[in-house]
Amino acid sequence: MPEYTATAIVAALAVVALELAVLHTGLLRTPEYWITLGISYVFMIGVDGWLTKRSAPIVLYRASATTGWRFPWDIPVEDYLFAFALLTLAMLLWDAAARRERARA
Repeated sequence: MPEYTATAIVAALAVVALELAVLHTGLLRTPEYWITLGISYVFMIGVDGWLTKRSAPIVLYRASATTGWRFPWDIPVEDYLFAFALLTLAMLLWDAAARRERARA
C-alpha cells in the first residue's frame, strides 16, 4: 500500500478509535459535526484543487506514495482522509476540553 495512503487511513482510524475508546464525546453522531465537515470540505476542494491541479501544481506528490486516485480537480483522495483526521481530532479535543471545563464548574 502506498505510504501516503496508509498514513492517511491510519490517521483517520486512529481518530475514530480515540473517540470510541477514550473521549466518548458523541460528536460523530451529531448533524452539526457532519455539516461542519461538509462546509470545511467545500473550502478544501477549492484550495486543494488549486494547489494540486496537474496543469500547474504547487504541491507535488510522489506517484509511488499515493493511489493515484484524484477527485475532483486532481485532488488526491488521501487528502480527504487527512482532512477528516485533522478536523475531527481538533473538534473532538475541543469538545472534550469543554466537557471537562463544564464538569469543573
